[in-house]
Amino acid sequence: MKITWLDGSIVILYLITMVLVGWLMRKKARQNKESYLMGGKSLPWYMLGLSDASDMFDISGTMWMVALCFVYGMKSMWIPWLWPVFNQVFMMMFLSKWLRRSNANTGAEWLVTRFGTTGKGVRGSHNIVVAFALLSCFGFLVYGFIGLGKFIEIFVPWHVVAPYVPFEVAPGYVAHFYGIIFTLFAMFYSILGGMHSIVLGDVIKYVIMTVACISIAVIAMIHLHRPGNSLHVPEGWHNPFFGARLGLDWSAILPAANDKITSDGFSLFGIFFTMMLFKGVFASLAGPAPNYDMQKVLSTRSPMEASKMTGFVSIILLPIRYSMVIGITVLALLYFNKIDLSTAGGADFERILPAAVNSFLPAGILGLVLTGLLGAFMGTFSGTLNAAQAYIVNDIYLKYVNPAASNKKVITMNYLTGIVVVALSIVLGFFAKDVNSVLQWIVAGLYGGYVAANMFKWYWWRFNAHGFFWGMTAGVVAALIFPSLFPHTLALYYWPLLFVISVIGSLVGTYTAPPVEAAVLQQFYKQVKPWGFWQPVHAQVVAADPGFQPNRRFKLDMFNVALGIIAQCCLTLLPMYVVLWLKLPLLITIAILVVIVGVLKRTWWNKLEN
Repeated sequence: MKITWLDGSIVILYLITMVLVGWLMRKKARQNKESYLMGGKSLPWYMLGLSDASDMFDISGTMWMVALCFVYGMKSMWIPWLWPVFNQVFMMMFLSKWLRRSNANTGAEWLVTRFGTTGKGVRGSHNIVVAFALLSCFGFLVYGFIGLGKFIEIFVPWHVVAPYVPFEVAPGYVAHFYGIIFTLFAMFYSILGGMHSIVLGDVIKYVIMTVACISIAVIAMIHLHRPGNSLHVPEGWHNPFFGARLGLDWSAILPAANDKITSDGFSLFGIFFTMMLFKGVFASLAGPAPNYDMQKVLSTRSPMEASKMTGFVSIILLPIRYSMVIGITVLALLYFNKIDLSTAGGADFERILPAAVNSFLPAGILGLVLTGLLGAFMGTFSGTLNAAQAYIVNDIYLKYVNPAASNKKVITMNYLTGIVVVALSIVLGFFAKDVNSVLQWIVAGLYGGYVAANMFKWYWWRFNAHGFFWGMTAGVVAALIFPSLFPHTLALYYWPLLFVISVIGSLVGTYTAPPVEAAVLQQFYKQVKPWGFWQPVHAQVVAADPGFQPNRRFKLDMFNVALGIIAQCCLTLLPMYVVLWLKLPLLITIAILVVIVGVLKRTWWNKLEN
C-alpha cells in the first residue's frame, strides 16, 4: 500500500466536505418537493452541465475505458458508442429543449404531456416507464458499487484492514465490503441535501478531477518521452481507423490481451461498429433514458438552457476524462511488469487503472486522483439515487398512495426511499459478476426494450399510450429473458431482435386502441414543437391558429448532429494525441474542431430559442 498521510488526509477532507455539503443544503432541499428533487429549477445551466458531466465521469466506466484503451489503443474511442455517447449530441441539438418544454419533473410525468390523463393504456404507460426507470437506476447503482469496491481493493489490501474488522469477510466479497462503506457516505449527503447538495458536490468533484487528470497526463508524457522509453504495442494500436476485422495481434507481446479481445467479442470490428451505429442512432432519437441525465435536463431554467447544458457536457467531460484514460494507459504499458492484474479467473484488465495509480503517482497527486475517483463514484451514485427517489416519490407515492401528502411527509418519504434504494442496490451488487457484465446488460440488453416506444412518441402522431405500454413491456421482458437464452452472445448482437419485438409490440398496441385525444395532441405539438410525422395534427393546429409556425429544422438539426458527432470524436482524440505527441494528427484534429465550432456557432448557438 502506497497511500501516505498526505493522500489519506486529502481523501478524509473530501469525505468531511461532502458530509458538510449535505448538512448545509438540507434546509434549502426541504423547502418543497421541487427544491429537493430538481433544485427548484433555479440552478444555472453551466452548474448543471458540470454536475451532469461529473455524474458521467464514473469510476466504473473509467476503469472500463482504461482497460479498453490498453488493449484496443486508439480504436477504443469507438467502443463507448455502446452507450451511445453521441446521444448527447442529439440532445444538444434538439431533444433537450423538446424535453424541457414539458415542464415535467420526471420522464413518467412527461407522458402526461404526450398522452394525457385518460384513455386506454395511460396508466400502463406510466407504470412501465417507472418500472424501467427503477430497473436502470438499480443497474447503474450496482455497476458503480462493483467498480468502487474493485478500485479500493487495490489501494487498501484486506490484510491491512482485517485485524480491525470484528467479523470475517470472504475473499470474494472484500470489494463489496469496501463498496458498502463509501456508499454510505454518498447516501448521506445526497439524501440529506437533495439536488442542491448533489450539484454542489459534483462541481467540487469536477475541479478535483480536472487537476488530477491533467497531472496524470503530464506525468505520462514525461515518462513516455524519457530516452529509451517506448510503447510496446501491436501494429495498428495508434490508428483509430479499422477495417472489417480489428487487426490487432498481441500474441508476441501480451497473449492475455488477445484473450480479452476474443472474450469481448469485438474481433469482427466492422460488424460490431455497424451494430453500435445502428443501435446508437435509434437510441439517440428515442431521447434520454429516465435517469440522472434526464433529471438534469428537466431541472434547467428554460429550454434554451437545457440545450446549452447538454452541449456543455461533452466539451468539459471528454478532454479531461481521456487525459486520465490515455495517461494511465501509457504508464501501464511502459511498466506493465510492475503491476499485478492476476485474479483467479486470469488477467483482469479492469484493474489497470487502480494498479497504475497506486504504482506510479507521487504523494499528493495520488491523493487527488484517489479523491477524484471516489468522488466520481459518489457523484454518479448520488445522481442515480436522486432519479430513483424522484420516480418512487413523485410517480408512485404522490400519484397512487397519498396525493395530498404534506411537504413534511414528502421529504420523509424521500429520505426513506433513498435508504431503501441504497439497501437494495447493495444486495443486488452481491450477485453481479463484474463491471463489464452489468454494463453490457444495461446498454445493450435493457435499453433494447426502451428504444422503439420512446422513439415513436416523439415523431409519430398516431402513437398512443397503449402502444407505448406494449412496446416497452415487450422489449423490457425480452431484455430480461434473452441473457439466459443467449448466455454466450454479446448483448449488442441480439439487440436488433429486441428492437423488432419492441416495434411489433408498439404497433400492435397502437392500432388496437384509438388515437390520443385531439386536444392533447394539439397542445403537445404546439408546446413541444417536434418535427416528424405530425401532418394531421399540424393541419388541426393551423386551422385553429393560422399564424402557428411549425418546426422546419429537421435537415438543419441532422446536419448539426453530424458535425457534433465529428467534434465529439475530435474532443476524445485530442488529449490522446497530445499525450502520445502525434503532431500531425493533433494539428488536423485541432483544425477540424476550429472549423466545426465556427459552423455550429452560426447553425446552432445563434438559433437557440425557448
